[in-house]
Amino acid sequence: MSAPGGSFAPLRQPVFAVLWAATVLGNTGTFMRDVASSWMVTELSANPTAVALIQTAATLPVFLLAIPAGVLSDILDRRRFLIFVQLVLAAVSAALLALTASGQLSVAALIGLTFVGGVGAALMSPTWQAIVPELVPRSDLKAAVALNSLGFNIARAIGPAVGGALLAAFGAAVTYGADVLSYAFVIAALLWWRRQADAGDELPEQFIGAFRAGLRYVRASAELHVVLLRAAVFFLFASAIWALLPLVARQMLGGSAGFYGVLLGAVGAGAIGGALLLPSLRERLGNDGAVLCASLIAAAVMGLLALAPPKPLAIVLLLALGVGWIIALTTLNGVAQGVLPNWVRGRGLAVYLTVFNGAMAAGSLIWGLVAQQIGVPATLLAAAAGLVIVALLLQRVRLPGGDADLQAAHHWPEPQLAAPVERDRGPVMVQIEYRIRAGDRAAFLRVLSTLSRGRRRDGAYLWGVHEDTAEPERVVEWFLVESWAEHLRQHRRVSHADADLQREATRFHVGTAPPVVRHFIALDPRQPGPPEPAAGLEPRS
Repeated sequence: MSAPGGSFAPLRQPVFAVLWAATVLGNTGTFMRDVASSWMVTELSANPTAVALIQTAATLPVFLLAIPAGVLSDILDRRRFLIFVQLVLAAVSAALLALTASGQLSVAALIGLTFVGGVGAALMSPTWQAIVPELVPRSDLKAAVALNSLGFNIARAIGPAVGGALLAAFGAAVTYGADVLSYAFVIAALLWWRRQADAGDELPEQFIGAFRAGLRYVRASAELHVVLLRAAVFFLFASAIWALLPLVARQMLGGSAGFYGVLLGAVGAGAIGGALLLPSLRERLGNDGAVLCASLIAAAVMGLLALAPPKPLAIVLLLALGVGWIIALTTLNGVAQGVLPNWVRGRGLAVYLTVFNGAMAAGSLIWGLVAQQIGVPATLLAAAAGLVIVALLLQRVRLPGGDADLQAAHHWPEPQLAAPVERDRGPVMVQIEYRIRAGDRAAFLRVLSTLSRGRRRDGAYLWGVHEDTAEPERVVEWFLVESWAEHLRQHRRVSHADADLQREATRFHVGTAPPVVRHFIALDPRQPGPPEPAAGLEPRS
């Protein structure tokens, strides 16, 4: 369903429209650079491993740095951070331009600079996603996300084709120069954007604490685990086509640099068509059916390319690959978005990007090594067969619906304090005391077990439930949080879905009074005695 204002409503916002256009132009330049680099490595070396290492060098930094980048996007000024990253990426392309023009470009330099460009992409991706809610009204947010996906695929369709044409007509140096120029437009747009300063937060997160909180959430989210598993397996096998496509174009199909650019452009064009088909396809097949369909399309394309088809048929196959690729990418990314609340969305998506790019990097290296031993056609057939098998097996591991209400409920009352508590004190123990009839205990514990996952996601690093040996109906749930500040953040993170679970657990509680909640904070045994209450504050029970 499109946003109330229409699919193109976000473009009515001047800042979004300018940054969107700049991003399309910047991504077009990046695809042009990638075409030149992928083709240049085939001129410098015929070794399949060297060719595959370009893909690995581009994606490995995202695997290594996506999570720290997600944290940085939450604690730094996003506009300045993006400008810095764009300058780094422009410097990479300028270095490639200089080395190519002087005839000093080597495989090692090409791989090294591609790796640095991958570092820039890793730092940039979570931040670009994070700024979208700042640029459009909430009612236009879904349409803005869809437009970003459309813009990326427009760049994917145009960039390789233009890059291939420039490469064939003028050489790699001119192609790298065009990419440098594209960064100038992106930087100019970011300088033009007058972003409002971040509002002060009375509970700001520091890098290490925010990093731990993000990892803790991911570790406790069973729904996200399913998405990560399905993404890792799909991209591990599907990466074979990306790693080996330059060799397919040049060696198996006898194509030129321009033909290679046309193949990549066909993928982008197919992705645009796939994006238009996806809503109706997902409505008919569901998320699991859509990913299975994408897997079968990708496998069929790899299998047919292994037969070295005529060039026109190869272009049609790459169009089909674009359809399958965008179906898988958008479906898995959308489900990941659906199972992440706003407070950890950037860090959770960074983990998703880590898995995605890690699978692409590892797969590219693996399939390159395999191709070196058994040849490109046999490798494509092996990857296609493996993708079909795992896609069918993983139909039993169902993707989550992603329809839970993860907005903050703000239903926890403020903790009662006898005196102000220093924010960095901890750990904090929270106890909730219930009265549960013996006949209700099993059902109560099932609900509490589900609720415990929410406690862990939102900040608890230990959780447990105990009964009173003297009064078995007295059951105490407890959890530990690393500091007082982190527990206060936990108050702001609890979602409506977890609030519903908490109400379900409370339904088993007997008695007129609600469950008793107590907070305990660790004491230093070297400083005995409670702190003195602040003036005007009385201890509360």
